[in-house]
Amino acid sequence: LGRLAGTRWAWLGDGNNVLNSIIEAAGLIGFSVEVACPERFEPDEKVVFAARERGAEIAIMRNPRSAAKDADVVVTDSWVSMGQEAGGEAKLAALEPYRVSEEIMARAQPEALFLHCLPAHRGEEVVDAVIDGAQSAVWDEAENRLHAQKAILLRCFGMIG
Repeated sequence: LGRLAGTRWAWLGDGNNVLNSIIEAAGLIGFSVEVACPERFEPDEKVVFAARERGAEIAIMRNPRSAAKDADVVVTDSWVSMGQEAGGEAKLAALEPYRVSEEIMARAQPEALFLHCLPAHRGEEVVDAVIDGAQSAVWDEAENRLHAQKAILLRCFGMIG
């Protein structure tokens, strides 16, 4: 994208820790986030409040098509995290309408990126055509996370200032 400030992000799915981090970043950097999630799966209210206090535009809605409209970035994450599989079928049923599909990506900007921090459950939160498609930046995202984690380790070991 060349910039983050002023961009519009669409999050579809569970209001989890990854979404909370994106919302926090929106408050610090100055981009907007349209969150589409079912009731009971919203992001942390305190995180949303803090980002709004910093001037970020954070909208919580139920319609994934509306959230994706004209987005620069479309993001999702696993709907059922490791260790939380018990009772996962009800959660999957509630989140099914929030799957990132080709139709959803077509509502975003033509050059919009698709992000997912991996691992992905193909066919659940995202379809193969999107995660493997030209707009997907999931492998670059994973590589960047690796470099960030290496820098944190170097800092922890006192090898960088």
